[in-house]
Amino acid sequence: MKHIKLGDLDVARIGLGAMGMSHGLTGAGTDDAESIRTVHRAIDLGVTMIDTAEIYGPYTNEDLLGRALKGRRDQVVLATKFGLVSHAGAGAWTLDSSPANIRTALEGSLKRLGTDHIDLYYQHRVDPNTPIEEVVGTLAELVTEGKIRHIGLSEAGPDTIRRAHAVHPITAVQSEYSLWTRGIEDRILPVLREFGIGLVPFSPLGHGFLTGTVRNENDFEEGDFRRGNPRFTGENFRRNLALADEVQAIAADVGATPAQVAIAWLLAQGDDIAPIPGTKRVTRVEENTAADRLQLPADVLTRLSSLPPAAGDTHTEAGLRMLER
Repeated sequence: MKHIKLGDLDVARIGLGAMGMSHGLTGAGTDDAESIRTVHRAIDLGVTMIDTAEIYGPYTNEDLLGRALKGRRDQVVLATKFGLVSHAGAGAWTLDSSPANIRTALEGSLKRLGTDHIDLYYQHRVDPNTPIEEVVGTLAELVTEGKIRHIGLSEAGPDTIRRAHAVHPITAVQSEYSLWTRGIEDRILPVLREFGIGLVPFSPLGHGFLTGTVRNENDFEEGDFRRGNPRFTGENFRRNLALADEVQAIAADVGATPAQVAIAWLLAQGDDIAPIPGTKRVTRVEENTAADRLQLPADVLTRLSSLPPAAGDTHTEAGLRMLER
C-alpha cells in the first residue's frame, strides 16, 4: 500500500477505524473473534494506522484492540482519543480536557491497549472549558515523557487549530469528510495545508450509506446512532438513496465497488489525507484497502465532485454542538 505523511508521521494511506467493532453500530460487540481477524487481515494487507477511542464502549474497543495487537503492536500506528469521558465523576459523554483528566484517560488507554505509548493521541472534541493552549501544553509534556508520540485534534475549527499548533506541532486533524460531507474543504483544509498538518477523514463511506448496502431506515438496531441521525431518516433518507445510487452507477462504469470509488475519490484530494474506513469484517477490509490500487480518471473525479450534497445534518442537535467545523 502507498504511504503518505501526516505531518512527519508516516502511515499507509488507508487506515482502519475500529469503533464499529464494539460501539455505536448494528452488530457491534457480537463477534470479537471476527473483529480480531479483521485487524490482523488489515495489517497483513499493509494497513498501519488503527484508530480507536476511550469513549467507544466506553473502553471495550480499546480492550478489544489490546487483545488483537498482542505480538503485533510494533507493526501499527496506534491512535486513540480522550476528552469525551470525565474521570472526575461526570462520566461518559462529558467534555473534559482538563490536564488531570487527560493524564487519567491516557493511563487507562495505555493499560487497555497493552502498550507503553500511543502513537497519535487526539483530543476527541474541543472542550470550551479548557483553553486549547492548556490542553496542548499537557500533551506536549506527555510527548516529552515518551507516553505519546504525536498530537491530534478531532473536529476542531480553524482558530483552535492555529492556537494549538502554536504551542506544539499538531500532526493530524480528524474530521468527517467524504463525498457527502465536504464542509471542511473551505475552512479547515486550507489551514491544515498552511501548517503541514495531515487530515484523517472518518466515516469516508458516509456511515455505510455510500456503499449502496443501506436501503431501509428500519434496518438499524436499537443503539445504532444512525437510527436518529438526520441523514438516515424520513425524506432525507429517500433523497440520499439517490446519491448512493449515483455512486453505484459510477462504480459500475469503472469496474469497482461503490466503497472503493468513495475511498479513491478521497485519496485523490491530496497526498496528506489518510481515511480510516471502519469495519468489523475481513471481507470489507479487503474491499476497502483495494481502493489503494484504484486510479480514477479525471472525468470520473469531476463527476463525483459534482454530486449534490447529502440531505440532512451529519449529527443530531446535541452532536452538532460539540463540533467546531
